[in-house]
This record gives sequence, C-alpha cells and structure tokens, in this order.
Amino acid sequence: MSATLPASGTRTARAAGAVHPGYRTLWRWHFYAGLFVMPFLVVLAITGTIYCFQPQIEPLLYPHRLVVTPQDAPRLPADTLLARARASLPTDAKAIRAHIEANPARSAEFVFALANGSKESVYLNPYSGEVLGTLDVDGRFMQVDRMLHRKLLLGKPGELLMELAACWTLVMIGTGVALWWPRSTPGNKGALLRAALWPRLGVQGRPFWKSLHSVIGIWLAVGALAFVVSGLPWTGSWGKQFKALATRVNAGAPRGAWGGGLPLKSALPGSQPGSQPDSQPGAQTASPDRSEHAGHDMSSMPGMVMDDLPLPNVPWAVGAMHVPQSPDAAKPAPARFTLDQVVASMRALGVESGYDIALPATPTGVYTVSYFPSDPQKERTVYIDQYSGKVLKDIRYGDYGAVSQVISYGTSLHMGRYFGLANQLICTAISLGLAALAVTGFVMWWLRRPTRTVGAPSRERAAPPMRAWKTGLAVLAVIFPLMGATIVAVLVLDRLFFGSPRNLSPS
Repeated sequence: MSATLPASGTRTARAAGAVHPGYRTLWRWHFYAGLFVMPFLVVLAITGTIYCFQPQIEPLLYPHRLVVTPQDAPRLPADTLLARARASLPTDAKAIRAHIEANPARSAEFVFALANGSKESVYLNPYSGEVLGTLDVDGRFMQVDRMLHRKLLLGKPGELLMELAACWTLVMIGTGVALWWPRSTPGNKGALLRAALWPRLGVQGRPFWKSLHSVIGIWLAVGALAFVVSGLPWTGSWGKQFKALATRVNAGAPRGAWGGGLPLKSALPGSQPGSQPDSQPGAQTASPDRSEHAGHDMSSMPGMVMDDLPLPNVPWAVGAMHVPQSPDAAKPAPARFTLDQVVASMRALGVESGYDIALPATPTGVYTVSYFPSDPQKERTVYIDQYSGKVLKDIRYGDYGAVSQVISYGTSLHMGRYFGLANQLICTAISLGLAALAVTGFVMWWLRRPTRTVGAPSRERAAPPMRAWKTGLAVLAVIFPLMGATIVAVLVLDRLFFGSPRNLSPS
C-alpha cells in the first residue's frame, strides 16, 4: 500500500505530507515485505478460498463416493458398515478412524492404514452397505489444497516459509497503512481522505495502479490483520510453541492436559489399577517428532498428543493434550465396546453427527472422539474406555483457557465456518483482495523497474529517529523469533547489497 493523492493540488499535497520525514524508510520496508510475501499471498489466497468452500466443493468432486440417495430404510449399524469396509481392503489394512454423519444424503466413511504406509478412505452406502469407492487420504483434493496452504507441499521448510510470510504480512500491513495515512493542512484534510479511500479512475499508468493498490490495501487492512493473527496459532513452529506456552500457564488447554488426574487409557479387565503390561510402550499412531516430550514421565504422560492422532480436525485447545500410551499387552484382549455403542454414548452426550472417532489401536488405547463444528462453543473432545464404555474425559469449550476460547472463534471465522455462506464470502473477498494487492504491487514495480538492481526505494539522507517504528519491529522480533532472524538478515543485506543507485519518486 502507498499514499494516494487527489487529482488536484498534487504538488501542494505532496509537499505538505506525502513525502514526510520517514516516508522513504517506511516505503523501503514496505517494498521488502511485499517483495517477499507477494508469491505466498497469491498461493494463500487461492488455496484458502478453495478450502473455505470445502463443504460445497467436495460433493461435486466425488459425487459417487460422498453422495447417496436418501431412503426411508434405516441405516445399517456402524459396526456392520465397518466390517464391510474392512472386507474390501487387504487383510493387513487396519481401521484407524470412523466418520459419523447423520445426513441422510451422505455416505459412511472409514479410514484404514495400509501396509505401504498410506491411508485409504472407504465410502459405503449406509442403507445397503455397498462399497462406493475409495480415496487416498493424502491425495484427496482438499487435503492437497490444505497442505499447499499450510506448507507448500514442502514439509517443514514450506511450513516455516508460510509462517514467515504471515509474519512479514504484518509488516506490509503496518507500513502500508502508515504510507497511506493522509497528511495535510486542516483545510483540505477531508478532500484528501476521500481521495485516499477511492481509486483515481481518471489517471493512467503507475499513478492509477498506485491508487488502486493503496485503496484496496486500506479497505482490507483490518480484515487482513485478523486473517493473519487468527492463522498464526496454527503454524508449525511459532504456533506449536505458543500452544505449549498457553497450556502451561492454564490459558490454553484445560487443566490436567499435561498429565495428572484420571489416567486416560483403557483398563484391561482383571488388571490392577495403574499397572502396566511388561512390555515396551509404543504409540497408537506414529508421531513424526516426539522430542519435545522426551523428558516427561511416560507412565503418566504419554509422548503422543492429540495433534498426532489420525483425525482430520482437532480443536486448537486440545492439540497439545497427551493421549493414552498404548503398550502391547501380552495376553489376548477381551471384547471391546462396539462402534455402535460409542455412537450411542455420543448421542447421549448430545452429539449426533459430524464428528470423527480415532479407533483404539492397542489393548490400552481408547476411543478418541473429536467434534469440530462451526460453532466453537459446541466443540467436544471425548475419551471413552474401549472395554467398559466409560467416558474418561469430556472436554468442552467451557473447559478451555481464555486464550483458546478466543482462538477457537478466530479459527472458525478464518475458515469461513462460523456464520455460513456470508462468512465464506467475506473470507473470499479478503483472500482475493490480498491477491490483488500482490498483483498491483508487482505491476507498480514492473512499471518503474530499474536495470541491474532490485529496485528498492532510495534511503533518506537524514532519516528521523522513528522510535515507534523501531519499537514495533523489535516487538515483532521478540514475539516471533524466526521473523526476528530474518529482520536482521534484511538489515544486513540492505546495507551490503541494496544501496540507493537511483532516486525513485514516491509518486
């Protein structure tokens, strides 16, 4: 975003306020921030908009798997459907998740872990039990789109890049608003403000693109800031550490999330309370990185957390909560609570549809139910003993810390889920607006592109102290250490390589 001047009185307005002390410094940082985030904003905008409309898009992509014709006949029991899904796959496939859906027009879905390490979703007609088809969980269109949005399909490096892009977007927004802010004498402030809020359609070339860029940016500033802030808690580096910190100070996950209290594991009938089979502990589902849990007492605090379970969505507040350790029992396990009984238990708790159940993988594992609806106050995480059916813990929104309650609302709004289609359309407008900022910024750079240099705005001969700006950068660097390192890198590169070979006009 850049300052916008009215068509009349350009020279006077520019002298009065456009090229104010510190303008070029702000413009230089705005340029660097935009240069870095530009491609990422386009990717985030496109993938975010697509994911926002997942409920509408997926049935169109996979109609023969996801959609069935409603019938008057009752749905088959969940255990019967699970057995038929298992029979359609190789014998070494292991059921790891069930999706419970009461919508009469939707199929039944079960997820299996295959011997080759992949995960396969099996879809069935809930009335006839017919297998409608399968989908590779990781190859599913929306999952690919989600991974592009979160990590560019590049694993941890891509995740860190997207996190950095989000952080630098904060710099871009802050400097953009500062550059746009009208500065003039009291007599013409109203006219200047009106011109700054509406593009100059009567001009051509770079002045038009600059006007369009700044107006789009200022109208989007608040929404873009909310988008970035609500998305950062889900990032893989800073978000993970922030979640752990919020949990430790009882502002995030419910009390007891880090151990203690009722052990959340199924007790084998006939075993002594608290006893463990004489075998090496393992995990229900392999976690890619357990180093952060290595120092804990594994007998009371398993190494695996909710985010490691094979669940598509887990409320942010419980993502760092430890789940039962699952050692292999030497003796055969007794009959366990059926899936239909779990569904009946959830119905008794007031949850009818739209939730996922992570199935117990070992004799001491539990049924883990994750309900992630559009209304954050209805979120539920329930652990059920696989033998007795006893509810070991039922975590609700009211159990969250203050931080997690706010983040839950931010997440629902960020994903376009909270108030239906209107929420989706608002998210789309913000996302595509951010993409438009990237495009118009590129056009502006292209129209004034220099030769043999990156084209950064020239430095000021005598820049003012700008204490507020420097303080803001320092605060961002402390809150986001990864960004702090890149701020230092930009300062060094700016001094060593990006001088001021030409005096670029701010207009």
